[in-house]
Amino acid sequence: MADGDELSLDMLFDWLERMPVPEGYKVEIVEGAIYMSPVRDNHFDLFANIYDQLRVKFPRKRVKSDVRIDYPGHLNGLASDVTLVKEGASLNEKGHWEYRDVLFVAEVISKDTARNDYGPKRDAYAAAGVPVYLIVDPYQGECHLYTDPKDGSYRLHPAIKFGDPIDLTDTVVGMTIATDEFERE
Repeated sequence: MADGDELSLDMLFDWLERMPVPEGYKVEIVEGAIYMSPVRDNHFDLFANIYDQLRVKFPRKRVKSDVRIDYPGHLNGLASDVTLVKEGASLNEKGHWEYRDVLFVAEVISKDTARNDYGPKRDAYAAAGVPVYLIVDPYQGECHLYTDPKDGSYRLHPAIKFGDPIDLTDTVVGMTIATDEFERE
């Protein structure tokens, strides 16, 4: 690459698509760094549980999992565990969802990438104005709910222990998510 050439998310993902990424690994680009992490069985069960609960209320085409969405900030191509998009949202000319159409994101943390979920990814979702961001932490056995993004930051609610419901009835999600089947690592 010549001096002055900048990497783009499209370039990075194009390179990644040509690399032999092991099956069962999730790949994201957070602030220009590429992260690959294996999806553990419990990790999958946790985000599948949330996905299934959202599907009771929302059509399949609005609930996404591990789909690339480019967010504000430096090279943030995120593939959230669970994403809910607005009614009527559609893919852009590049075949991607727009961050402006995202209503809800849930991330189940992994030990190696937890700092991204609690830091740069949270900041990117807040900057994008994602109304509801939920972190599911199987190591602590609790969930962390962020809402009402304003000026690039969120309002943090008290931690929700596994087994207690996550009340999203007063948010754009408009429902409660049960955590009684959530398991700790």
